[in-house]
Amino acid sequence: MESDRRLNRWGLTFTPAVINRLRKVAIYGQPQLSLEHQGRAKRYVVRGVESGGATEEVGYYVTFADENGEALPWLQTIDSLAVNGPHAVVIAPVVTRIEMLRIARTYELSITRHRPVAVELGRRPKLHAEDLFRGAQGYLALELWGKDKDLRGCVRPQFFTRSGEEIELPAGFGDAVKAVTSGVTCLNCSHPHYSRLVETLLREEGPD
Repeated sequence: MESDRRLNRWGLTFTPAVINRLRKVAIYGQPQLSLEHQGRAKRYVVRGVESGGATEEVGYYVTFADENGEALPWLQTIDSLAVNGPHAVVIAPVVTRIEMLRIARTYELSITRHRPVAVELGRRPKLHAEDLFRGAQGYLALELWGKDKDLRGCVRPQFFTRSGEEIELPAGFGDAVKAVTSGVTCLNCSHPHYSRLVETLLREEGPD
């Protein structure tokens, strides 16, 4: 479906002025998702790249969670001489993308869930997208990129209806939104804010 294709490429829609500004300050978030096949596991998975960063004026960041909002383990981190670009690759059977734009103290937020869906037996599945949350003109008074940076990761913007009532986030996604808020206020960002390293202890079994 056309709506699935659009949402798999990006959640937020930017004006030309925003796109040009992000390019000018060299902030490169990668919201696009892809469907990949794992031959050994004989299954399809969703691949995303946690990415983005900020200047004092503007920030853009994309991170990913599982279907319930929990952090995903990253497959690998991405090292680069540049900042405010790609930070880590995540792969999972179901991925929820959390995407945020900040202009000064005003925020926009999109949360979309993505999973493979079979359309015909024996054929490659399609990547289905589900829109979970859309927030425009959210507000957070704190300067998390400056004097209030110690609160980064602990707070998030609020979003309201036109009548002034707060719009609640989907259950379980509070920590993910705090992490992406940290990302859009992290100057010269060079590290992931939500995906995590999972260490596996390998032991050789044998006689004591």
